[in-house]
Amino acid sequence: MAGAIIENMSSKKLVLFGFFILIFQVFSILVGALIAPSPTSAIRYLATKCINRHRTRVWLMPWGSNRCQQVHSFDEPLAKMLDANDIVFAVHVPLPNKEMSPWFQYMLAVLQFDIAFKMINQIEDDVIVTIDARLAYRDDLKSEWITKFHSVEQRPLKCTFAVPKTYENEGRFYHCDPVPLMEMGNVVHKYFLINLRLPVNDTVNVGIGEIKDIHVVGIHQNGGFTKVWMSMKTVFTPWIFVATAWYWHRISIMARPPVLLEKVIFALGISMTFLNLPVEWLSLGFEWTWMLLFEDAQQGAFYSALFCFWIIFCGEHLMDQSQRNRLSAYWWQVGLVVFGSSVLLIFDLSERGVHLSNPFYSVWGSNFGTNVALTFIIVAAISVCLYFFSLCRMVCCVFRNIGGKVQQLPAMPKARRLRYKGIIFRFKFLMLVTLTCAAMTVIFFILNQVSEGHWHWGDYTLQVHSAFLTGIYGMWNLYVFTIIFLYAPSHKHNRNKSIDSQHTGVQETQLACGEQGPTEAYRITGKMAED
Repeated sequence: MAGAIIENMSSKKLVLFGFFILIFQVFSILVGALIAPSPTSAIRYLATKCINRHRTRVWLMPWGSNRCQQVHSFDEPLAKMLDANDIVFAVHVPLPNKEMSPWFQYMLAVLQFDIAFKMINQIEDDVIVTIDARLAYRDDLKSEWITKFHSVEQRPLKCTFAVPKTYENEGRFYHCDPVPLMEMGNVVHKYFLINLRLPVNDTVNVGIGEIKDIHVVGIHQNGGFTKVWMSMKTVFTPWIFVATAWYWHRISIMARPPVLLEKVIFALGISMTFLNLPVEWLSLGFEWTWMLLFEDAQQGAFYSALFCFWIIFCGEHLMDQSQRNRLSAYWWQVGLVVFGSSVLLIFDLSERGVHLSNPFYSVWGSNFGTNVALTFIIVAAISVCLYFFSLCRMVCCVFRNIGGKVQQLPAMPKARRLRYKGIIFRFKFLMLVTLTCAAMTVIFFILNQVSEGHWHWGDYTLQVHSAFLTGIYGMWNLYVFTIIFLYAPSHKHNRNKSIDSQHTGVQETQLACGEQGPTEAYRITGKMAED
């Protein structure tokens, strides 16, 4: 009796297996809902206005025993005697009596300007603000600050004024969009100091209005969520790795060479193992600034393998036997996935790759860069949606193809007919699970892209529910494990029905997998498959 585990496993065992998977899926959701905190935290800092008359490169502290000379308001008499170039906006991260931690994984910072309306000093259209930004760190409160990065950046300043621009409304504040400041891929030091200067001359920072205050919003991953996330990856890594190795061992000991579908399943297991690698444990002790870029590469490799698997998985159950088992038959679908992944990788390298040497760089720092970034995000979201609809169409075609085979069942012997009905039902159920997994993956992908934009578009408080993140991650692993396990060749003990074996009573153990494909469903859905 030929077939994979999905066909030869008894219904009772298959139900127990499905119940086992469901329990783990519910558990992965509850881990995020009941144990893990919110994935990120946003802390608002009011920049201290420090005086630096000599305009030196000394580090100015906003508080403590070595705090700088300050002005609390630009309306003070002392402030009126100062030049704009004498002011340095200082922010200490974190707040007093707090420490940063490597468990935070990354740190983002955006600026929020408080700009008062003045008739003689209004914000011009399409104005650019120039920021002289410096970042330093130290690991105890008594050490000297060590310069980490310094850069002069330009950002578009987009503000609106909700009331008429009249003298009566002078002093009211503009509503300004947050301005991206920096993104760091690790947080290995305890204390950070940000010094910002807005240099002014005849051509720089002209027409930016009357700035009263600057707020810095720091965003980092919560340490509690990091611990939960890394623990899940640590559990899933050996699980999927062992399952993938076991699957390929089963494939390799067959008499026939593996077919395309089996190779793609193996590639899916490898990509899932790569995504699961908990390299974050090492980042706790090393200053690896490339961690965000590496995590994006992990997700990109998994997305590519998963999307290609779904296309080939459906396509192999639609084609004639003569057209199957050829990757070239899917050249345009696979090529489209590879092209989309390459474009997203280039876009990621254009920003996070530069962050390795300059965290103050931002592709959102210009109108052109913002438009390009938004275009990438919108095109990616539309492409993924079109991919999902195309996958739904392929699943419908597979079901229609199976429906044609079902009409041939009444002519078969009863035992064979019941067996084929069970195989077809199991296959249809697996296809529906695949479609559900695809839908959730598309939603997660789009939300991920939108969340990236929200960091820069205005919602500095990023609140993505932990249960959704851990649930999706658990779903990926459980789905890949299910495919690997159920599509592995099945060991069956069959009695040789020849006359010689009847006399000897020898029981032959073999890998029951057909010569034309991994499962009966794979064979009977082909237009030239034998009944």
